[in-house]
Order: sequence, then structure tokens, then C-alpha cells
Amino acid sequence: MSKIRMNTELRNKLFNKIKNVFENEDTQEREAFLMAREEVDSQYGIASKLAKEVVERSYPVDDVATLRTFKKKYGQPCDVVAKDKCFYFAHNEDKDEDGDTTETKSHFDFGLFGNLNGSEYDSEEGKKFAVAYYREELKAKNCNPDIYAQQNENKDNPHKTKYVDECMKALGYNGNSYNDTNNDTGMHKTFNAPYYLDVIGTSYCRSRAIACTKNEYEQFEQWRVAKANVVSKHQTWIDTIQKQCDQLKIGLKAYRYLSEGIELATELGIQVDEAELIRTNSTGLTIYNPTNLASMIKGMKNKHQSREAKILARKQYEESLN
Repeated sequence: MSKIRMNTELRNKLFNKIKNVFENEDTQEREAFLMAREEVDSQYGIASKLAKEVVERSYPVDDVATLRTFKKKYGQPCDVVAKDKCFYFAHNEDKDEDGDTTETKSHFDFGLFGNLNGSEYDSEEGKKFAVAYYREELKAKNCNPDIYAQQNENKDNPHKTKYVDECMKALGYNGNSYNDTNNDTGMHKTFNAPYYLDVIGTSYCRSRAIACTKNEYEQFEQWRVAKANVVSKHQTWIDTIQKQCDQLKIGLKAYRYLSEGIELATELGIQVDEAELIRTNSTGLTIYNPTNLASMIKGMKNKHQSREAKILARKQYEESLN
């Protein structure tokens, strides 16, 4: 038996197999990321419940119901109630150097793509949270939810844009994170649905800062920090995988024979079935194996069949149809 030479396809198969193990290892970085996602779920529960209390304090449920009744009666002129998931919350409990009361306010968006720094405008940070939060779901759809983390130090490029666009499409993002319930789709819709609240006033949220206490405001900030922490922990975890994969690529590229790559996997504690790698090659068989090559060549021959054999084969075919 001749040694099986490495080729691009075998290198890629071996690389992906080992990389998959890296991604599923119970490392400190992976555990920190998973814990950050659990924490953000908890913080979402606390902050959204608090937001409902604060919003309904400013826009009482009875007032909202009355205005909706007026809308039914008078139409468009009374169409002043809207659903929203992002709000300007503000408190006036701080003082400046002169002892004067100051207003502290910020924009808090409960949507999947909501900004993480208090700005009301869309940004890549919200998208980074979305792909990290739904990482497994996106992987199942053959998307690359790690693309932002992998390309963290690179400017926009065709490779990055391609995979980001695929993720956004799978998530249901349609170019605007501030959509109402009728425009949300897919995972985007599922995530956003619980956080829409009734507000009075159809203008932009910046024009209607909603009063809250300092303690409430700090709780909202704590929730937003938890969102940013998911992005941060995801980045740290993927960085460790990238460093390992970079070295793995260099090694596999230098190896001439498949046995060297399998030896590397074994040293890493990863069991790789050589026969499986060969069996799933694009040709279906490896031409380096004499037995397989001979079988493949024999199958290409047009062997002579007697008249009786042809009649029997036809009869068996017709019987199989009945």
C-alpha cells in the first residue's frame, strides 16, 4: 500500500474535523461565553419587567385604552398610540458642581439588534450580539455566526460581507432594527415580540424621554452591560480558537501525507478515521489505494452479455415494476 498523499480536499476535511472539536471543548473561554448568554437572559427578564412598570407609569393602561377608543370613533386624528421596544429613560437625581439638578438619560433598545452604547442609531454592535446570541441556530442553518469575531481586526471586505449578509438573512434582519411588530420576521420577530409596549405619541422616542428613578436607570444600564458582555466573551472565545486554527493550517499545509495529519490529530487527543476521510473524498475512492483503483477501473468496462443474460435481466426488471 502506498502512502496517501495530502491534497486540498483532505486537508480541508481534516481541518474542519479538528476545528469542530476545538469549538466543542469545555474550555474556560467557552464556559464564560455560555454563562454570559445565561446572564443576559436573566437581565432581560428583570429589565423588561421594570421597563413595563416605568412605561405604564408614564402612559397608564386606562389612558391607552381610551385613546384607542377615540381612534376607532374619530379615526386618524386620534391615532396617537404606538407599539415600541426602545425608549429614552431619564432621571434627575444627580447634581453638578454647582449643586444644580442634572438630567441623565440614554436610549435603551430591547430589540435583538439594539445598540449597546446608548445611541438610537443602528450599529454593528447590535448585530454582533445577535449572531453570538443565536450562534447554534445560525450554525444549524450553515451560516458563520463567528464572522464578526474572526474578522474583528479587519475592515469590511467581500468575505466578511458575504457571511454577515447570510447571518442577517437567517435572523430575519431587513435593514432596520427599529421595525414594528408587523415587519419583524424569523428569529428577529421571536426575540422582539415580548418587549413591545404601548406608548402615547407617534414621534421618535428621543422626543419623549420617560421618567424613572436613578435605581431603575442603573438597572437598565446593568442589562445593557450584560448584552455587551455576550459580545465580549464571544470574541475572547473565538480568538482562542482562531489562534489554534492558524497553527493547524500551517501544519496541515506542510504535511505531504495524510498519515501525518492523522498523527497530529491523535497527539491532540482527537480520533480520526482515515477510511472515513478517504471514503468521503470527492472521487468516492482514493486513487492511491490499488484495490480501490482496480475496482473503479473494472466498473468502467462495458462487459459482453449473452442474449440469455439480457433476457433474464429484462424479465427481472419488469417483475420489479409489478
